[in-house]
Amino acid sequence: MDTEKLTDLEEEMQQNDSSETSAEKEQKKKTKKLSKTEELESELEEARIQLQEQKDKFLRLYAEFDNYKKRTAKERLDLIKTAGQDVVIEMVSVIDDFERAEKAMAESDDIQAAKDGFKLIQEKLFSKLKHKGLEPMDSLYKDFDADLHEAITEIPAPNEELKGKVVDVIEKGYKLHDKIIRYAKVVVGK
Repeated sequence: MDTEKLTDLEEEMQQNDSSETSAEKEQKKKTKKLSKTEELESELEEARIQLQEQKDKFLRLYAEFDNYKKRTAKERLDLIKTAGQDVVIEMVSVIDDFERAEKAMAESDDIQAAKDGFKLIQEKLFSKLKHKGLEPMDSLYKDFDADLHEAITEIPAPNEELKGKVVDVIEKGYKLHDKIIRYAKVVVGK
């Protein structure tokens, strides 16, 4: 009987060992699940941190772009306000010349001197405007071009060569840096 007891004890020990082994295995599984869950939570937290960093970066970039838009709009308004300033400054000297000429005319009866003075002022004015890019359009006796000219009226051409051509210029046309700013008002021969 001692052998039977020994065998029973051995079987009981094996069952205990196998039951401990399953408990240990179950514990290990729980530990693995916990460590897997903790790992996923850690990754999730890291992703949240990165997302927050990207949001902050985006907000800063958006604010910087918004400031840039405001700054360029202000600069554009300032440029528009002062765009003609340099032309006006140069025209002030021409106004001074006209005032001096008017004063000289009041003191003198010499018509030729007054004519010469006004001619000089006109040349000075045109020189300053030409320096800024203004060019008069030469239209007289040229073919009529609706892209350059505005026909005021048509008259019978004085000769056959002037049919369809500009025979008189009422107002000169002007270009500013090759862009037409005023069309020539002309009379066309028919």
